[in-house]
Amino acid sequence: MTPDRALEPVTDALEVEYKIDTIDKSGIAATSVDVLLTDDDPHDGHDHEESDHDHGDSSHDHGHDHSHDRDHAHDHEHSHSHDGVHAEGHGPHRSYREVREIVTDMDLEPVVERDALAIFELLGEAEAGVHGEDLESIHFHEVGADDAIADVVGAAALLHDLEPERVVTTPLATGDGTVSMSHGEYPIPAPAVVEIASRADWSLRGGPVDAELLTPTGAAILGHIAEGIETLPTLSLEGSGYGAGGYDLDPHPNVLRVLVGDGSGQSELVEDDIAVLETNLDDATPEVLGGLQETLSSAGARDVSIIPATMKKSRPGHLVKVICKPEDRERVARVLAEETGTLGVRDAGATHRWIANREFETVRLETDGSEYEVTVKIASDAAGEVYDVSAEYDDAAAVARKTTLPIRTVLKRAEAAASVDHTAE
Repeated sequence: MTPDRALEPVTDALEVEYKIDTIDKSGIAATSVDVLLTDDDPHDGHDHEESDHDHGDSSHDHGHDHSHDRDHAHDHEHSHSHDGVHAEGHGPHRSYREVREIVTDMDLEPVVERDALAIFELLGEAEAGVHGEDLESIHFHEVGADDAIADVVGAAALLHDLEPERVVTTPLATGDGTVSMSHGEYPIPAPAVVEIASRADWSLRGGPVDAELLTPTGAAILGHIAEGIETLPTLSLEGSGYGAGGYDLDPHPNVLRVLVGDGSGQSELVEDDIAVLETNLDDATPEVLGGLQETLSSAGARDVSIIPATMKKSRPGHLVKVICKPEDRERVARVLAEETGTLGVRDAGATHRWIANREFETVRLETDGSEYEVTVKIASDAAGEVYDVSAEYDDAAAVARKTTLPIRTVLKRAEAAASVDHTAE
């Protein structure tokens, strides 16, 4: 899918467009992305110094006002976009709830919506932690404007389009010096970046220049999608790319480099960092228990197990165990508590599991002169060796209902067809 196609839900929902160019950054050809207004009136009827949502209370402006940073960036790089008005600073500054409503109203793939909402929740929780407020009362400043929504949702959409199995990052350079915020001048990294980093799996390092190199929005995106590593892992390199930053930082090229490669051969399975949450329930109805798979998965759970247990006073109950990514644990725990009414959720701490590489294939089965499709899950190790082939039960059941075949027969035929394809490879 082309970038324009992947980003269509954003440009359809907001009055913005993406301008993608290749520019020179200290001798490196790098990709620059600008978010431009499509409305002829850049003010769009809003007071951008203090929108209707600000209620005249500066305590609600919990985003950063990087006026000096943005002017500096415009001086050096944004003049090339003379055919459009930059969306930075334009559009209303919205509350966390308003941002969620805009994202959920977009026509996004479910996984893209989930990632975008998780990133904004991480941003909101960081700002709430810094200012000692609850998440729902947080009012975004810069990160609630149209360009910030376009940045976050666009990053989630393009990442989904690339379909990486794993995203890792070496320690992130924050820069040094100070940054101007709506509440004053603060040392770099900004307080929200520090809060996000404390929740993330990766680490920070200072320098190498006196400028802000890691914003809260960038930190939140990486906080949700990336695992931390200390050094570049062993890779069979397949590609690379450079993204252009706004500053000119000569002699340092202000670019973000991405390497794409195959790490096969380091272990038979892939290591995946996870958190394990659990709670005991002695009064949950079957309807509540039956709905947990869907509600917790929507919140970011990777796996949900419900195990019968004997509780105090020999009463029957259930143990609910949930596997999720470490950065999703607070959101998943909150949903678990809201859905079940439990008074406590135990956090076993971040750990890891070994998982297979998984891909899905569609095989076609012919019976009684008709052709049917069944999805098959292919499990392989890091070296690409297939060790399990499993047909999707729901697909097999649908075929069985339309034919005279038992479900078990459909499953076996679909798995055999997929196995033949992989043996041929």
